[in-house]
Amino acid sequence: MTRVTLDFGDTMQRDAVPPVSADVIFPSSRFPNYKIGPNNQIMEVKQESKALTMKEVVARETAHLLEQQKRLSVRDLASKFEKGLAAAAKLSDEARMKDAASLEKHVLLKKLRDALEALRGRVAGKNKDDVKEAIAMVEALAVQLNQREGELIQEKTEVKKLATFLKQASEDAKKLVEEERAYARAEIENARAAVQRVEEALQEYEKMSGASGKQDMDELMKEVHEARRIKMLHQPSKVMDMEHELQALRVQLAEKCKYSIQLQKELARKMGEETVSQLYELDGTEALGSCLHIQPCSLAATELSECTIQWYRLACEGGKQEPISGATKPVYAPEPFDVGRILQAEITYGDQTTSVTTAGPIDPAAGLGNYVEALVRRHDIEFNVVVVQMNGTDHTSETIHVLHIGRMRMKLCKGKTSIAKEYYSTSMQLCGVRGGGNAAAQAAFWQVKTGLSFVLAFETERERNAAIMLARRFAYDCNIMLSGPDDRATPGS
Repeated sequence: MTRVTLDFGDTMQRDAVPPVSADVIFPSSRFPNYKIGPNNQIMEVKQESKALTMKEVVARETAHLLEQQKRLSVRDLASKFEKGLAAAAKLSDEARMKDAASLEKHVLLKKLRDALEALRGRVAGKNKDDVKEAIAMVEALAVQLNQREGELIQEKTEVKKLATFLKQASEDAKKLVEEERAYARAEIENARAAVQRVEEALQEYEKMSGASGKQDMDELMKEVHEARRIKMLHQPSKVMDMEHELQALRVQLAEKCKYSIQLQKELARKMGEETVSQLYELDGTEALGSCLHIQPCSLAATELSECTIQWYRLACEGGKQEPISGATKPVYAPEPFDVGRILQAEITYGDQTTSVTTAGPIDPAAGLGNYVEALVRRHDIEFNVVVVQMNGTDHTSETIHVLHIGRMRMKLCKGKTSIAKEYYSTSMQLCGVRGGGNAAAQAAFWQVKTGLSFVLAFETERERNAAIMLARRFAYDCNIMLSGPDDRATPGS
């Protein structure tokens, strides 16, 4: 009896649960959890998940795109639309997969319901009630599945609309990008063409003006200098008026100094102090820019042509004599190195020697310091000169040369040809002319290097002294003491 019951049970179970076909695909590895709620309603137990639904993702992305649309560039907007289109395609694929899963669920529920219906006709009692309850649960699941399918169909429609919108927006953005790119390329081409035209015009202008540019510039400079000279002659400015007044004051001051020296000498004679040393006297202003002449003041004085003369520098009255090399003439023009020192000339005739001395130290020229400071600000200073001698030989030509005094070197030019050019060095010498002559105050001796020397005549005494001071100042900046032959230069001289 017991065995028959067991066999019947086994047969019933085999007939009630037919085999499932192999083409059914389960979307999950486990059966979903259900529970019976109020009024015998079947409720699915939802598991907590952090993943957002497809509808929420689409809504969030759409809001984010609309929010950033105003502040994104065309290129960025196109990129965003491309991403949105890809997201919509992905969502569409997910919806398609869910449709397939839903179809599989319908097939599974149908087969399950058929198996339960077949089982209900074969069981009785409590088992039959359980089968009916299971059939009711399957039908409730089918109803819920239909509702869920409706929602999925609606979401699918919305996704398709969004995908269409994003695709259209992406195409519009691409068109905008292409239009902007084409416009930018056109602008770039126009700019390049304009630059090319300007370059060609500049090259053509340079070719046309290259040949005649220098000649026109020289002619223009000559015309400007001539116009300035004429304007200064006919319409002197306030500066020129002040310059003339200063020159007149300098002349008056020189005359007063000369008159004062004469009074001192006459006073000395009247006091009975006339001795052998006063057979000669110094004539001239004892200041930079003038000439000192030795003149006889007594009938007993020997002719200067028969005497030997040597000039000296004294730091103070009664101090040590420093011979001035080459100064052996009755005329001597003080140079900037003599300012602040006493000059003395020894006159030797036979066995007798007498001397004449300046009344005081040599005074600086008025306004020369300010003039030199104004010239220092320039990079290269030019002076018009005439070459009087070259290597001790008289130079017959009186062509005007230009002496350039720079911060590193000196250069003598005749037009565009360089006659001499040399950097400051220990072999270079520069001082006033010590051989006498009427124009000694305007002349300077320049030894460029060993074996090459010039005697240069400047336009004025002021320019001659300014040139010597500038050259010595620039040479001192190069650690070179620029002075005359056998002079013992001191720093700051």
